[in-house]
Amino acid sequence: MSDVRIVYRKYGGALHWNHQSKLLGEDGYGVWVAVPSGTVARKGEGPPVTWHTDCLMLFPRDAWWTATFHMPPHHCEIYVDVTTVPEWRDGEMTMLDLDLDVLRMRDGRLILDDEDEFAEHQVLLGYPRDMIDRAEETARWLLAAVERREGPFGGAHLRWMGEALMGDGLEVGES
Repeated sequence: MSDVRIVYRKYGGALHWNHQSKLLGEDGYGVWVAVPSGTVARKGEGPPVTWHTDCLMLFPRDAWWTATFHMPPHHCEIYVDVTTVPEWRDGEMTMLDLDLDVLRMRDGRLILDDEDEFAEHQVLLGYPRDMIDRAEETARWLLAAVERREGPFGGAHLRWMGEALMGDGLEVGES
């Protein structure tokens, strides 16, 4: 499995969450990577944070979101960031984090998170109107899709978890 650096930035280019991952492969939903427990991440240049559970991440090719599928015992089952369309650049997957998040907790609760941060950053960072509209539309779509377990939110990550456990990462473009 090859390494892929995951780089989230804020509008304007400031570094946000960033960490290493292992490329698993690609399917109709997008590019899948594994982030094993023990991975060290940073929020910007902040102190290192060690992840204590395994997770998989999905980066769709043409959608304004990225998804993280946390393995038990993590309290959050699915964490979806509203972002710009993820881009593959020189071994990095990069995108702009647009604050809004959709979470499905293990107990079934569905949460739309960080609406206050989204409102604040519209002014502070100067989000363009079309970006605001697209982020809000994406968040509404995600809430419905995650709740109904549609598309990649209905268990598609399980195949990739098997790939990660076996250590047989695929090259991007294969499935």
